[in-house]
Amino acid sequence: MQLAIVGLGRMGGNITRRLIQHGHEIVVFDANPKAVDALVQERVTPSLGLADMVKKLKAPRAVWVMLPAGKITEDTVHQLAGLLEKGDTIIDGGNSFYRDDIRRAKALAKQGLHYVDCGTSGGVWGLERGYCMMIGGDKEVVARLDPIFAAMAPGAGSIPKTPHREGRDPRVERGYLHCGPAGAGHFVKMIHNGIEYGLMQAYAEGFDILHNKMSEALAEDDRFSLDLADIAEVWRRGSVISSWLLDLTASALAENPQLSEYRGDVSDSGEGRWTVEAAIEEAVPANVLSASLYARFRSRVEHSMADKLLSAMRHGFGGHVEPGGNK
Repeated sequence: MQLAIVGLGRMGGNITRRLIQHGHEIVVFDANPKAVDALVQERVTPSLGLADMVKKLKAPRAVWVMLPAGKITEDTVHQLAGLLEKGDTIIDGGNSFYRDDIRRAKALAKQGLHYVDCGTSGGVWGLERGYCMMIGGDKEVVARLDPIFAAMAPGAGSIPKTPHREGRDPRVERGYLHCGPAGAGHFVKMIHNGIEYGLMQAYAEGFDILHNKMSEALAEDDRFSLDLADIAEVWRRGSVISSWLLDLTASALAENPQLSEYRGDVSDSGEGRWTVEAAIEEAVPANVLSASLYARFRSRVEHSMADKLLSAMRHGFGGHVEPGGNK
């Protein structure tokens, strides 16, 4: 299937590579020519701009926008709307606010254009592992794009089947879900990222407690000599708290138990805030998710071992770098 991808950053580039590996024809554009050049040897069709990119697509066209949420995505969607034709589709694979998706879908529908929002999880490991996708948009349009989603998804792999799922959508077990109309995909991804904040904070605080149990400020008979890397590793083996985030924690601690390459200045990319806002709107108590967001705010004032571990996990799964760069 032919697809255009706008934005070849950490995830956009690897999404392109994964789709090429599955035999799809990809036309690419990025404002940074070096990002395009890096993919030219991988059988992509480069373009000099959005207009040039659209000319290289066959109707009905599909364009995947993989850019940071906010003005740059808004401007790109607006420009594409002026270049595409009735029946074409714009897919936003970034982390846009779901209400922006609803607004965009309504505006584009007046031009006969389709809009799909695709919450995409997988970070810098997606090329190898595949991407978990939460998709919003018209059912018929999402179905037409299924070859793209199927190629990007991780597949069933070795994960055991969940009992009592007979008769349910089999695509879910391969790692992607049509969540509902435009906006639904990014809403589900927003809550996913809010939960991610809470899980990361729980690991970070737990290891901070372990770390402080070694403090020389404690009485000698109340002080332990603990190996955090080994604790993380043993918890990976059959523990009820095992997860990919724990895998990343174990890797970071094994490489550098003091995490000295991190300051612990932990950013938030918007989804955590939007999750808490949604909880307030719905009057749903979200104590853990709210606290994890506020902990990130606090990390920018004073840093702890927990903050460094949060930075290490974010760098591990998404290649995120602290403001000003990791040490």
